[in-house]
Amino acid sequence: MQIYFAPMQGVTDAPFRRIHAARFTGVAKYFTPFISPTQTDNLTNKELRDVSPKENAGLPVVPQILAKDADYFIHTVRRLHDLGWSEVNLNMGCPAGTVTAKGKGAGMLTDLNRLSFFLDDVFTRSPLPISVKTRLGWERPEEIFPLLDLLNGYPLSELILHARTRRQLYGGQAHTELLDDIATHCRHPLVYNGDLFSSEACLCFFESHPAIGAAMIGRGLVSDPALAQHVLGGSALTREALLDYHDALFAYYMQHFQPPASLGRMRELGKYIAANFHGAAKPFRQIRKAKSLETYLAAVRLLFDEYPLRDPLGFVTDGRPAGQAVTDDLCDAFEA
Repeated sequence: MQIYFAPMQGVTDAPFRRIHAARFTGVAKYFTPFISPTQTDNLTNKELRDVSPKENAGLPVVPQILAKDADYFIHTVRRLHDLGWSEVNLNMGCPAGTVTAKGKGAGMLTDLNRLSFFLDDVFTRSPLPISVKTRLGWERPEEIFPLLDLLNGYPLSELILHARTRRQLYGGQAHTELLDDIATHCRHPLVYNGDLFSSEACLCFFESHPAIGAAMIGRGLVSDPALAQHVLGGSALTREALLDYHDALFAYYMQHFQPPASLGRMRELGKYIAANFHGAAKPFRQIRKAKSLETYLAAVRLLFDEYPLRDPLGFVTDGRPAGQAVTDDLCDAFEA
């Protein structure tokens, strides 16, 4: 069994990946936040930094691309090939309205004929292997089966499946009841994505679905950075390790970003860290609403000084399971 770290826009950039990998083991692959080319031109400076071989040295990283235009996609793949990358991932699963309105991400699932022309073109011209991350469909879970009929005709390196429809966004329940049929129908290595927020849930999942050998986790791993390590038999998260992880990220962002940008990044991360603590609704709210770095740090000190870690650990927000607590304002940030 393998654990992949899902991409999350604004969170899991190259510095985050380096800091995580230096402290915790168990992640077989890190996926970059998506590159979204709008023309056959160079990568932006931000994108180029994030996929720089120097910035990712020694890490098992896969760049992800969000594109509906085959020329834009292939141009980006060729740039990544020239940089030394050995695989790319096609994002066909992002449900954000700003993405799907342009026919990208999960918007590609609305027209399988158009999708087939795109895939014919990119698999003919790509110099690198391509994996695909997708959803069950646009509206109904059963849409996955005609989609699989299409995808089975291409040499995907693997298929990463978020077991929700686009209509569900990140709410409701993932449709795990379809997984055994999907695994039978799928000709590619299948990776599961969705609602794995604890090591216990991961172990139960792999035991229940032996045909699936890998899982991609986003929110659960951002919250509990030792989750993959624990699933694979290593140590569970400790308060000391979590504080060291937080402080390393804080120090990096303070050194490389202006204070407002550092605060924005740490508030986003702090929400997930706070979810590890029992009864921590007060510091959780303070972290979310912090207007200054001083206010943010005071909330973090309160969190670590006065609240116990959950036992067992498992990502929740405001006392509710994460799948029930995701609100519209968070959806754009969630890539897993």
